[in-house]
Amino acid sequence: MVREVSESCVDSLLTEMVACYCNRFYANKPELAARRIEAIGYQVGHQLSERYTMERPRFTDHLEAIKFICKDFWSELFKKQIDNLKTNHRGTFVLQDNKFRWLARMSVDPSTDTPVEDSTSPTAENKAAQAMSMHLYFPCGIIRGALSNLGIPCAVSADISNLPACSFVVRIKA
Repeated sequence: MVREVSESCVDSLLTEMVACYCNRFYANKPELAARRIEAIGYQVGHQLSERYTMERPRFTDHLEAIKFICKDFWSELFKKQIDNLKTNHRGTFVLQDNKFRWLARMSVDPSTDTPVEDSTSPTAENKAAQAMSMHLYFPCGIIRGALSNLGIPCAVSADISNLPACSFVVRIKA
């Protein structure tokens, strides 16, 4: 039996989770909110990886595990594979999704204290970038949790300089 969840439900859940941690629980401590969101993503990724690799033999090297994340794991989560995978062959991998679903439909609500004619000010842009980056801690945690379950300790960060494309940088710890 295949169990699926509506994409709009996942979008709403992610949006509400980020809003709760950023505006209620850790309103004055964004670094703690980011850590908690990433930790939740880590748990989700760890459990999903366990489920998706139950019938598979263990991976023999890092590249095999990363390819699994790019093809099978990503396909289960987003109904598509990663668009591009790059590596420096020294433990750093860049996974690029050219239309990352969790950012594609996102918009930032302009602040009520910012005048309309000043909506392009650096502070408005910084708020928009910070809101977007808070939503990326969850998928970074998912990737880190999945790789951790596969025996690969790593650090994961995201780059959104070319929206709606998103690049996830995976640095494997030696």
